[in-house]
Amino acid sequence: MPGLSDATRGRILYGGDYNPEQWPEETWHEDVRLMKQAGVNTVTLGVFSWAKLEPRPGERDFAWLDRIMDLMHEAGIGVVLATPTASPPPWMGHLHPDTLPSDEEGRTEWWGGRQHFSHSSATYRRYAAALTEDLAAHYAGHPALTMWHINNEYCTYDWGDEAAARFRDWLRERHGTLDALNTVWGTAFWSQGYGDWAEVMPPRHPHYLKNPTQVLDFKRFTSDMLLECYAAERDIVRRHTPHLPVTTNFMPLWAGQDAWRWAEEEDAVSVDLYPDPRDPFGAQEGALVQDMTRSQARGPWMLMEQAAGAVNWRGVNHPKPRGLNRLWSLQAVARGADAVCYFQWRQSRQGAEKFHSGMVSHAGEQGRTYQEVTRLGADLARIAPHVTGTHSTARIAVLHDWHSWWAGDQDARPSREVDHPGMLRAWHRALWQAHLTTDFAHPEHDLSAYPLIVAPQLYLLTDTAVDNLLAHVRGGGTLVCGFLTGVADEDDRVRPGGMDARLRDLFGIRTLHEWWPLAAGETVACEGFRGTLWSEELEADGTADATTAYKGGELDGLPAVLRKGRAWYVSTLPEPEALRDLLTRIAAGAGVRPVLDGLPDQVEAVRRGDLLFLLNHGREPVAVDLPGTHHDLLTGTDVTDRVTLGRHGAAVLRP
Repeated sequence: MPGLSDATRGRILYGGDYNPEQWPEETWHEDVRLMKQAGVNTVTLGVFSWAKLEPRPGERDFAWLDRIMDLMHEAGIGVVLATPTASPPPWMGHLHPDTLPSDEEGRTEWWGGRQHFSHSSATYRRYAAALTEDLAAHYAGHPALTMWHINNEYCTYDWGDEAAARFRDWLRERHGTLDALNTVWGTAFWSQGYGDWAEVMPPRHPHYLKNPTQVLDFKRFTSDMLLECYAAERDIVRRHTPHLPVTTNFMPLWAGQDAWRWAEEEDAVSVDLYPDPRDPFGAQEGALVQDMTRSQARGPWMLMEQAAGAVNWRGVNHPKPRGLNRLWSLQAVARGADAVCYFQWRQSRQGAEKFHSGMVSHAGEQGRTYQEVTRLGADLARIAPHVTGTHSTARIAVLHDWHSWWAGDQDARPSREVDHPGMLRAWHRALWQAHLTTDFAHPEHDLSAYPLIVAPQLYLLTDTAVDNLLAHVRGGGTLVCGFLTGVADEDDRVRPGGMDARLRDLFGIRTLHEWWPLAAGETVACEGFRGTLWSEELEADGTADATTAYKGGELDGLPAVLRKGRAWYVSTLPEPEALRDLLTRIAAGAGVRPVLDGLPDQVEAVRRGDLLFLLNHGREPVAVDLPGTHHDLLTGTDVTDRVTLGRHGAAVLRP
């Protein structure tokens, strides 16, 4: 199968979504001039052009797209051609209401926005396949075409009747019989036993709480149905262009896709990333998503969308300060991106996203946004020959599993203050602040390459995953787990004792008596730090090598943190500085150290291949000590022993 390198060909892909159908044709030639001036070498076409390509059922209008494809080729700009199936035209919903999704209260989601399709609709799938077939056949030989982009940000749910029928089919395949379904779903509770498959429905709006395992299976089903839609279109374009890679763009930490499974079906893994420029931890949020996407790709990946300035969907939408767009783009490259792209090329004058920035803003060629985009294009061209195709390496893996997230994120749980993404962010932030680069991994992956495994929270663990964690420790690795790990099996059935017995033995826990969640803002004293969000009434079995105790209150003297050999269990969420110090100490014990010692707090250091990226996330200049002489690819100069980074400054250093 082809890969991302077949599209990059030694370059960092640079550009973004281009929507020429929004503009008169005389603007297209101006766009090409500005693209070449900015160093743009790729554009994504056709993402939301279904109504333009198929104005009436069965009709095709490719003439306008032919002209823009030819124009891109003449300019030496490659095209990532999208199937436009994320946004069906109004005629489809009007003629075929069965293609429209329903929410959990039975209300139809109408056209007029985007993503208004039922993933289970046979009619929708038929029209999507037909247009994809004609699009692929028409452009298979076009010299501008470099790769395919299927749909856009798959994110639809559907509780409608056709989805219900597909859900029942999916459940038959997964569980086999109604008796098995009743057992797995625990339908003896609240008289929910099913005697006929026709009685089984998606978890629509109930009088009171929903069955948690029914909800879990529905989330699995939704991810699988969307994946079927993707795979159907992918297979069509592959048949016409087997030499070109295919992708679809993930949204970071979106709950609707099992991205581990999806990534296995892509030739190139891509993501859309929009940290808030006002968020003091925006850079860490970016690093988390970049680490996760690189791990899903198992190598270089694509930053498919980011904002050159402000977005339009927050309560208050701030632009990026001078230099921040460049800094965060270089951060993505440091963490494995071989494509740096935007939504979108030219800021729209109409429509719902006219206040979402573009590489060319409303200020035009003279605007700061375009000037910064042009500088970045030159930077990427300088470093591309030295970085493209190389790998960013890490010796720590953070464990994450969508099924565990889905199961733990139920209505009836001990605390709504605790959520899976929040725990991931807290633990990843502690490692990021300690200047420790991480990969992400599924708990059933091969973990042997990592001296340290970190599991912030894995509420649901399969038997295979538990055995994998035990094998990691027995093989000489270090494991540190946060609270609420190993509580449930793969069907969200609580393990006897409230935690898998094998894990209790691993950590030196005799009995988990009670969970003691903490209210918002409440803390609990521990030896040397304060805990937040959660605490637990644990009884150690006497085999732990070291414990840190709670101090005061109901849990006074009981263990808050246990260590048994190379296995650690943290039964609360230490305040940020304490969690950073704890994980730094555990990492050092596992032989894992930062890329550089003595880094200033606001400076991020990442190695990719033989290059060292230094990124100043502060607003003030800062000096960084270096071992020996390095060549800065961004400036073309040599630096010895020390380099000074300006506000939001960066250096890309080669020994």
